Parts: sequence; structure tokens; C-alpha cells
Amino acid sequence: MKTWKLVAGILSIILFVIIMVQSCAAGAVNALEKNGGNSGSVGFICGILVLTGGIVSVATRNSTGKGGNVALIILFGLAALFGFTGYGNYKDLVVWSFWAAINALIAFVAIINAKKSQETITEKPAEKE
Repeated sequence: MKTWKLVAGILSIILFVIIMVQSCAAGAVNALEKNGGNSGSVGFICGILVLTGGIVSVATRNSTGKGGNVALIILFGLAALFGFTGYGNYKDLVVWSFWAAINALIAFVAIINAKKSQETITEKPAEKE
């Protein structure tokens, strides 16, 4: 999971730049067309959450506790929620929301795997007779 956290964190930080450029462009188009769309603003929020999740992912890649993974679930989960519910007429936000949802899901799996490995470590070995 350490490798996943590092790779996902770096990719999230890089994708933040793309998300922000697209969100600024979508916001400008929405403002110029006066269509009442809010996908630019939603993309901005999604981008900030993806950036924050990427930073947390890189920062907590070596931690053994579940606090970092819980933070990743919350950050990436919120990014996915905002993206899926507010993408408007720009479908690119669905792609970034899917990326965030995958990261949240993998963080959840990491918590479950850590819990299972902790249970196997704490089990008493069978006594020899």
C-alpha cells in the first residue's frame, strides 16, 4: 500500500493542475454564456479536495495507523461526491470524480487489510503438547 499511496498522491497532485485549468475554463464559459451552470465552481472544490488528498496520501504513506486512510476516504470521498453530483454539462468532472472514488475505495481496502493483518499478528500460536 505504500507504493499505491505514493503513486496515487503524485498523480493526484499532477491531476489537480488539469482539474483547475478545466474548471477555470468551464467557469468562464458558464459566466459568458450566462447559463447558470456551476460545474466550474464544483470542479474547483473537487480539485482542491483531490490536491489535499494527494498531499495526505504522500505524507502518510509510511504510517501504520488508520488515521491517514480515514482522512483519504473523507477527502477523496467528498471530491467524488461533489464531482458526481455537480458536473453539469461538462463531463470531464466525472472522470476526476471516478479517480477520487477509486482512491477512496483503495484507502478503505487498506484499512480492512491492516485490520486483518493486525488480527493475525495478535493471535496466539497453538501450544505444542
